[in-house]
Amino acid sequence: MNPDVLLVGCGDLGAAVGLRLADPGHDVLALRRHADRVPAPLHGQSVDLTREAPDLAGLRPRLVVVALTARPRTEEAYRATYVDGMSRALDALEQAPERAVLVSSTAVQASHDRPPLEDETSPAAPADGPGRMLLAAEEAFHARLPHGTVLRLSGLYGGSSTRLLDQVREGRIADPHRWTNRIHREDAAAAVVHLLTMPGQPAPLYLGTDDEPAQMGDVAAHLAGLLGAPAPPRADPDQGHGKRLSNALLRSTGWAPTRPSYREGYVQA
Repeated sequence: MNPDVLLVGCGDLGAAVGLRLADPGHDVLALRRHADRVPAPLHGQSVDLTREAPDLAGLRPRLVVVALTARPRTEEAYRATYVDGMSRALDALEQAPERAVLVSSTAVQASHDRPPLEDETSPAAPADGPGRMLLAAEEAFHARLPHGTVLRLSGLYGGSSTRLLDQVREGRIADPHRWTNRIHREDAAAAVVHLLTMPGQPAPLYLGTDDEPAQMGDVAAHLAGLLGAPAPPRADPDQGHGKRLSNALLRSTGWAPTRPSYREGYVQA
């Protein structure tokens, strides 16, 4: 086995990225706490990056993806996973890859009342410890791989998660005025692969989100219609707060979401 792709983390998103890369013939090694959960044809190596470094002796991957998941959502868990765990994996490489993508989060972006549309030039202002650790991980990533790319993803949906659907069914939409940003899991995986394989050198940072920030009340009303659930409280733009994020820079590279808004993403419930 001589993998040309290394996945640092292989949860739902990492696995989707790995399978997209394996399909055209890449040989993919995935680091995961339990290698038996890595889907074929990907190869797995069991390692707990919060405690130990992986054995990457002799491995010289051309492409590296860091797509880790931390639990619980605490500053300590995020430091152990995103900062320390990622650093152990990258430090174990014998040479730098040609391309590398770190999957981060728009949790590092600032929230506002009546938020403006923000992009990659907007200053990061994480509101809590996990957000600060994500920003620290971005800095550690670029210190090790100056030519690498950070992809800050907005709220992931799709797949097996039913959290928002359950909230709508149960009438638990507490803040209909909050602005939200989301990206379907398949579009997120496609964005990672695109940044690894696109012609030309990617920028250091992209925001990965769909075309349409939306207030939670509008999203919930759409879902309530699909579910036959009671209508949630209406969104009021004058009371809007949170974040409104632009994907214009990522779109300018040739990537486009197949689900440009929540309407296409939630076509059935």
